[in-house]
Amino acid sequence: MLLTGNWSYPTAMRFGAGRISEIADACKSAGITKPLLVTDKGLASMEITTKTLDLLEAGGLGRGMFSEVDANPTDKNAEDGIAVYREGGYDGVVAFGGGSGLDLAKVIAFMAGQTRPLWDFEDVGDWWTRADADAIAPVVAVPTTAGTGSEVGRASVITNSQTHEKKIIFHPKMLPVTVICDPELTVGMPKFITAGTGLDAFAHCVEAYSSPHYHPMSQGMALEGMRLVKEYLPRAYADGTDIEARAHMMAAAAMGATAFQKGLGAIHALSHPIGAVHHTHHGTTNAVCMPAVLQFNKSEISDRFDSVSAYLGIEGGFAGFCAYVDDLNASMSIPKTLTELGVKDPDIDKLTEAALRDPSTGGNPIEMNFENTKALLEAIM
Repeated sequence: MLLTGNWSYPTAMRFGAGRISEIADACKSAGITKPLLVTDKGLASMEITTKTLDLLEAGGLGRGMFSEVDANPTDKNAEDGIAVYREGGYDGVVAFGGGSGLDLAKVIAFMAGQTRPLWDFEDVGDWWTRADADAIAPVVAVPTTAGTGSEVGRASVITNSQTHEKKIIFHPKMLPVTVICDPELTVGMPKFITAGTGLDAFAHCVEAYSSPHYHPMSQGMALEGMRLVKEYLPRAYADGTDIEARAHMMAAAAMGATAFQKGLGAIHALSHPIGAVHHTHHGTTNAVCMPAVLQFNKSEISDRFDSVSAYLGIEGGFAGFCAYVDDLNASMSIPKTLTELGVKDPDIDKLTEAALRDPSTGGNPIEMNFENTKALLEAIM
């Protein structure tokens, strides 16, 4: 093993119940005088959103909003949002919502000052250096779910509306300047979103811990993130008003997204094309894929998950951990197969090819090829 790595840990965070009240101050501290709040369609008219707009307006920052964001945000959503940003003369973005809203918001802030097309900045090699870094607008991120951790990420997942492929757009300056993590904003999440987003955070930790790359800081964060999910996701699912559980889940989400700079793997490599083509919920798709991927990677990860099980208080080592994952999914009504999730008449070969193009494959402990990836997909179907 080569003990080398390029490491980065994320941004300033204002964490705690009620801290959305600081949104105007956070924007001003980031140098934003006229923010565009970007959120998804479902959140646009909700009370937490209108109250946040009220706070911005009371702070003298206006109440601009863009909410034409699909569940799996697309390049078309980005084009529309960039047009609104430019025409409105905004100078920064408030990224507000779950993964879809946060991801699109970061892309709008990133692309509003660029002259090259979006796909020139895909996370391939050093393509990010093509961007005019000085033209990237600042972002204040406000997550309203506890799952993706996009609030502490330097990338966004955007679906190409022509090819129906999810692409990762990356630049170091896409990292939000400040994050407000207010668990009170997650109290209204319905059970299926609480489950799907919470299991997304768990998948991030599981895959980061499974990755063969060397990053002991991320390894420790992934381990503790799994513990927080184990302890508090069932509580948040059972009682959405449990603010302690909601708070710990927000922390776990940020920890998982920080940890996965160590790498993701087959769970996400499969989930990205499935979501892009069949429009499934990302976190729930991850949960459906997780049990089969754990078995797929068994020969390389069983020993290390013996240690995970001991830390989490799960008996039976790796086998016990796998049984725990099955039971956790079942307790939250997660479908057992992609067919049950709603994936109908899939083109397995095309999904396999798309999975192998996904950069997440590079972090999987077992090398993925066409044969074993297709077999894995067929098993999950």
